[in-house]
Amino acid sequence: MENFILYEEIGRGSKSIVYKGRKKGSISFVAIICCDKSKKAEITNHVRLTHDMKNENVVSFYEWYETSNHLWLVVELCTGGSLETVIAQDEYLQEDVVREFGIDLVKGLNYIHELGLIFCDLTPGKILLDGPGTLKLSNFSLSKVQGESLEEFFAYIVSTEGGDCGEITPRRNLKNRVQGSPVYCAPEVINGSDYSIASDFWSLGCILYEMFTGKPPFFSESFSELTEMILRQDPPPLKPKGHDDGKPSVAFENLLNSLLHKDPHKRISWQELLKHPFWNGAFTVEMAAILMEGEFSTLRNSKQYHSDELSGPEDTRQRPRPGPEASQFLTKSFTIDNVAELRPKRAANADDNESIFLLSSRPTPRTSSAAQSAPLKISKLQSEVPDMHAGDVHSKIKELIYIDTDLTITPIIDNPKIMKIVPVKFDSKMLSVPCHSSEKLASLKDHEWIHFVQQVCSTLESEDKVTGAPRTKLNLLCYLCSVASHKEVASKLINSHLFPLLTQQLRTAPNWDVRAKVIRVIGLLACHTVTLNEEVPVIEAISVLTELIRENFRNSKLKQCLLPSLGELLYLVATQEEKKEPPGECWAVPSAAYTVLMRCLREGEEPVVNHTAAKIVENVCTTVSYHAQGFLTGEIGLMLWYLFTHSTVDSLRVTAISALCRISRHTVGAFQSVIDKVGLPAVLNTLALGISRVQQCMLTMFSAMLLSGVHLQRLVQEKDLVTKVIRLLEGPSPAIRAKAFLVLLQVLMNNRDMLQLCCNSRLVMYIERDSRKAMPGKEQQSCNEYLSKCLDLLIRHVVQELPAILGDILSALANVSRRKHPSTVQAKQLKQCLPTMSIVLHLLTSQIFRPQIVNEDFLSNLGELLNHIKLIDTNETSAVGQAASEELTRSTLSAIEAVAQHPALVMQYRSAVVTSILPPMVSLAVSRNVEWRVFSLRLLSEITLLLVNQDTVEKGENQNPNGQLVALISESLIPQYGSLLLDQDPVPVYALKLLVALTEGSTPIIRLIEENHILPIVFQVILEHQDNVLGGTMQAAVGLLSNLVVHKETNLQELFKEGLVDHVCNIFIEASVLYLEGENKSSMKNGSSLLLPLLDIMHCLLKHTSAIVRLALQAQKSDAGGDTQDAEDLLLINKPLTDLISLLIQLLTSDDTEVYEGAIQCLSLLVQLYGGDNPASMSPENVQCFTEALQTQQDPKHLKLLLRIIKRLITSNEKHLRSLKEAEGLVGALQRLTETARFKADVALTSLVSEILKSIRN
Repeated sequence: MENFILYEEIGRGSKSIVYKGRKKGSISFVAIICCDKSKKAEITNHVRLTHDMKNENVVSFYEWYETSNHLWLVVELCTGGSLETVIAQDEYLQEDVVREFGIDLVKGLNYIHELGLIFCDLTPGKILLDGPGTLKLSNFSLSKVQGESLEEFFAYIVSTEGGDCGEITPRRNLKNRVQGSPVYCAPEVINGSDYSIASDFWSLGCILYEMFTGKPPFFSESFSELTEMILRQDPPPLKPKGHDDGKPSVAFENLLNSLLHKDPHKRISWQELLKHPFWNGAFTVEMAAILMEGEFSTLRNSKQYHSDELSGPEDTRQRPRPGPEASQFLTKSFTIDNVAELRPKRAANADDNESIFLLSSRPTPRTSSAAQSAPLKISKLQSEVPDMHAGDVHSKIKELIYIDTDLTITPIIDNPKIMKIVPVKFDSKMLSVPCHSSEKLASLKDHEWIHFVQQVCSTLESEDKVTGAPRTKLNLLCYLCSVASHKEVASKLINSHLFPLLTQQLRTAPNWDVRAKVIRVIGLLACHTVTLNEEVPVIEAISVLTELIRENFRNSKLKQCLLPSLGELLYLVATQEEKKEPPGECWAVPSAAYTVLMRCLREGEEPVVNHTAAKIVENVCTTVSYHAQGFLTGEIGLMLWYLFTHSTVDSLRVTAISALCRISRHTVGAFQSVIDKVGLPAVLNTLALGISRVQQCMLTMFSAMLLSGVHLQRLVQEKDLVTKVIRLLEGPSPAIRAKAFLVLLQVLMNNRDMLQLCCNSRLVMYIERDSRKAMPGKEQQSCNEYLSKCLDLLIRHVVQELPAILGDILSALANVSRRKHPSTVQAKQLKQCLPTMSIVLHLLTSQIFRPQIVNEDFLSNLGELLNHIKLIDTNETSAVGQAASEELTRSTLSAIEAVAQHPALVMQYRSAVVTSILPPMVSLAVSRNVEWRVFSLRLLSEITLLLVNQDTVEKGENQNPNGQLVALISESLIPQYGSLLLDQDPVPVYALKLLVALTEGSTPIIRLIEENHILPIVFQVILEHQDNVLGGTMQAAVGLLSNLVVHKETNLQELFKEGLVDHVCNIFIEASVLYLEGENKSSMKNGSSLLLPLLDIMHCLLKHTSAIVRLALQAQKSDAGGDTQDAEDLLLINKPLTDLISLLIQLLTSDDTEVYEGAIQCLSLLVQLYGGDNPASMSPENVQCFTEALQTQQDPKHLKLLLRIIKRLITSNEKHLRSLKEAEGLVGALQRLTETARFKADVALTSLVSEILKSIRN
């Protein structure tokens, strides 16, 4: 069994967890699904259907394993999440995206249908996206072969494999298990029909509908209402959620109506589906032809399924029988003739095989917003819980130290981990008593039972001198060994007259073979007895066994025979005492028994003897009876530790450390003595061992010791303890991780300074990962529930500590405020407190802690911290030191950045942000330190953009935070903006970005820009950066000019004086060339980000000019006179824009809709104002672009606009008309357009085309 490395958790179901993983020795990442064994039937079904599937639209299955508690599936990793998450994030998808996703779904569904399979439960949650965005079908647990009964298959797996962990699963429960989601269920399935290809088509229609609208066609919280809607109602009209303008195409509506037809016989077929016009010919004619003729054999035969893997038993009465319809398609790969051949691989070591999957120490990357939303809800729930007092936390920890898995019990006698079990055989023909089975014995009537016991006793009391008597006794004792494992039989036998007789035989039997069998019978009876009467002479038997061990102490073999029975008797009386109310001392165990057992623990004994003695200590000390006190000596801890450290047998080591752990439950002094003797470092090194039971015991003992207060100060100061415990958080065991959190909680409760070390060791990352296991509404296994309780205490404590950490930092800074040199005490305080600012940053970047710690008080403290930083920056406070102050400033600004990255928090506490955070940030924006200037300006631009784009204030509030923001910027920052813009890079880019954010509809800021003569400096910056038009500075400058030009209050004459038109022309030429020559999407995207604001500027300038010219012409026509000079001046100023006509024409072929629309609008206005002044307007290259645009454009409005542009050019300049005489391509396109226009009866379009063609012919 090869090991796997587990990274972060990437998904979770009710009984499964999905990890990102990697096989050791490989660099390929996979998804590893850990499933509860109660889902074995579903998992087996998934494996048998998918183990040979190879298709780009189906998640590939690689291998699977079985460990003691879980099933593990290794499958293809899909990093894009589920389709359900995509829909939840985007709310709805555009029709083009729906088409692309739908093509993938149809391909995947077509593939499994060709194999004769029905998916049965097709939902968005079962559709995953890989990195490039390809959709893949996953989770075939409820899928089946066409015509097969899935319920029968599940019943077969449960009956043969124990698929439900040994529980009896009623038939009705199986029926519920094979039912899928009712939301996507077809009407005929709800009415009781079987799943079919048609029902899969219905589910496909529901998913396509949900992608477009954001919600399924039928949904209700009530199951009865939902089924009624599916059976009786039509789907609501297609309307995207929150988007009124989105209208579906006719083809899409037709496809959904065909898929969501109530009658499955009238539902769309495969042939019709693949040929449907909605797909735009994405599917080949050959595929449709294959489906029409039913020729599945080609694909089926090409798949070399391993039929020999699944051949099996002759008796098939319990197996599901595929129906006749599916028999022709069903390959042997899908049958269950021999499920044993398809069993998962098993780990070599069954005791610790969960550790084959090890969690990596690699940090978890940020997840998507959808993935983060769930943990945020938990944090809110946790924050609502009131703070607990120290006493409450103490009691909670005490309850959580020991859990059930710490106190599990295994037999002492016949324990295969201690010694090999010798099978007991007897001859039924030689028995002197009836050879009843244990079940028969348990059901005997009272008089029959008494007679049976008398017969047994009579045989055992017979004289050994009689011929064959010893042999008869041995045979009878072997028979008693075989029936003693039955609890009821064992209880009745030990409470009968047989037990005193067995004790007597221990003393008097001359034959040691008989004695050995008597010892074994006593041990088995004690092991399986449930109730013990007080009058039973158990203590006498214990005394006899003790004496026999003492007398034969040098005989190792005899001790191996005697010790298990002695241990079982001791454990029996301990458990019986524990059950009594109130506990008493009915059975006084002689101290010699404890002494003998302690001697058996010493070094020099046989490992089997050591192991048995340690197991006795482990079992007896699990109880809380006074019998456990007999083992609480000063040397017991060291003796068990010696066995743990010096034994070469892992099972003995585990038993020894487990026994020490259970003794520590009674007194931590045993563990304390070990630390005192061997030293804490040696004890801590055991945490690095790879045995999970050992790690769990060690953590339990450390928790108990910390809670008791023993060695408290020494332990909480030990950094090695913290780092080694945190390293255990990488393991796969929830119990170990929970106990690690519990140890860390107690360390932090007693030493807050360790929190910084914990954060630097990625404690916050581990908390985030494990907090996902405690999502409300999910079923929780006991270990995960325990994990969530420990996490809850730790998270609450850390949240409560944060105000004190910030308070200490502020106090230390206040003590040295405006001071040049600190005192010795102050320097020490600064050295201790300032580095803890990194804790704040760690918590703020955590989705678990952030919502619980960010509030008005926290933001007010951050603002106060910024004020101290401002004093440090201006040298008013110089007592902190350069290195410390730089680290403090960087951490504080990063903390504010972490808040700014979450708009919901900024808007929730916008008043505190504006009043506490922004004023000192504005001061730092003009800091002498370039790094702080850049950082502050960037944060100011991000926060400002959030605030100005939001609705101003709720009703009833007196102040307007946006007004405060504008006043703050205008008073403190705008007057110094000139120096910022002329500063070294990258200061200008962030200064410009802040102006872009501020000018989003803000008239006062625009006026301030004009009044403070900032515009000339902006144009100077543009000149300095014209060599890098795609750089951030140029993009920000163009964005600012766009905001200014668009705004009505802007004085355009000032912009014209600064050469706005020339600058726009120069930048546009370079940007459009880079865009048109871009070889990949990235370069085109960068070009378009600059082109779009330039096109907006040009459009606004041309619209303004057009409006002025129109007013002048109207005044002339109305004989009102008027000055036309303004219009003439504007036409002259904007005349250089005509040089861009050729580039605008070339942009008409762009695939980017926004670029195309901006270009055609600007081109239309240019030709309206200037006609065909540009001599290159109808050059061959431009004519070719017009031709392509006419051929690809489908929108009638855009076609008419194109035609008007062409008409205006050729009618205003005869040279352009002559250039079209030989433009056969354009003429051909116009002629084809005429036919299309006539077919659609579009008179206006027909008229425009005819006029252009007529002009060309004439």
